Amino acid sequence: MTHAIAHFLKSSLLACAACLLALWLTGCSTPPPTPPQKIATPQAAAPVKPAAPIALPAEPVKPQLPTSNARSAKEYRVDAAKHLYKLNGARIFKGRMPPMLYAVGVLDVEVDKQGQVTRTYWVRAPGHAPEVMREIEKTVRLAAPYPVPAHLGKVVYSDVWLWHKSGHFQLDTLTEGQD
Repeated sequence: MTHAIAHFLKSSLLACAACLLALWLTGCSTPPPTPPQKIATPQAAAPVKPAAPIALPAEPVKPQLPTSNARSAKEYRVDAAKHLYKLNGARIFKGRMPPMLYAVGVLDVEVDKQGQVTRTYWVRAPGHAPEVMREIEKTVRLAAPYPVPAHLGKVVYSDVWLWHKSGHFQLDTLTEGQD
């Protein structure tokens, strides 16, 4: 029986060595190439209709600018004030202004025939509040384009800025008054 056990162990050892050799050789080999995958196409799919061509305008569409029919600078300043109020609604002081204001300034604004601000000039600057001056100038420039002065070509208008300490304002042209 010892001879049978020895033979069994010898054959088992050889079989194990053969398996290890086969595994080692398999790890060194190049994997077989993967077969190309087929793309599934739906059967009996409806034919795709070509999109209708898009008609492009012959000329680029220009945005419609607001127009002022004012015939004087005094009339134009009403249109400009309304324009500023429309763009700055949250910053407009509601109701009558208090008797003491933080700043009052008079600003001339030049508007060209396209409604762009070409110049600003302080007639009466609130020199004690340079931050208010900068904010008013910034507000005026950011509001461009203004209504196009159709009958005036270009226009220079003046308005009085009534500035509350909260940063809210009114323009004299559209003011609700002062207590």
